[in-house]
Amino acid sequence: MVKIRVERESDWDAIRDVTEQAFRGKPYAGEDEHILIDKMREEGVLALSLVAVDTREQVVGQVSFSLARLGDGGSGPWYALGPVAVVPTRQGEGIGSQLIDVGLSSLCERGALGCILVGDPNYYERFGFQLYPEACPEAEPPEYFMLKFLLGAEVTGRFSFDPVFYALGA
Repeated sequence: MVKIRVERESDWDAIRDVTEQAFRGKPYAGEDEHILIDKMREEGVLALSLVAVDTREQVVGQVSFSLARLGDGGSGPWYALGPVAVVPTRQGEGIGSQLIDVGLSSLCERGALGCILVGDPNYYERFGFQLYPEACPEAEPPEYFMLKFLLGAEVTGRFSFDPVFYALGA
């Protein structure tokens, strides 16, 4: 049993640890996802960060959402999901799904037109995401670019993630 809530400053070390553990050694990971969350927070682009805490209030999962841009920045708001992480010993319990569901509901309450991500279509289709390669950011693999319409919108042009996503290796 977990509770989903908005992150607190006192969670930051645990978020870093959980995220690092969750992505360590994964072939699809840059293994800098924990640094990305800190950088998004520092740059003020972390629009929403939710944590899953167990009965002892220990962080066992986290999901991040940042603002995304469509085309020349006209319509919005659009959000980007990721990273999402669950401590390895708790993976497979549905914690990641709970984090994503609560996050998407919160985005709807904020008036979001939709949410984008780069990820495994087999996983994210269950949340209503669909492949949308024609709007994929230039630096991303179109076969993994997905979006979910939340309040309905027309998509013209390509999306872009915040530049912080590409600044880590620089």
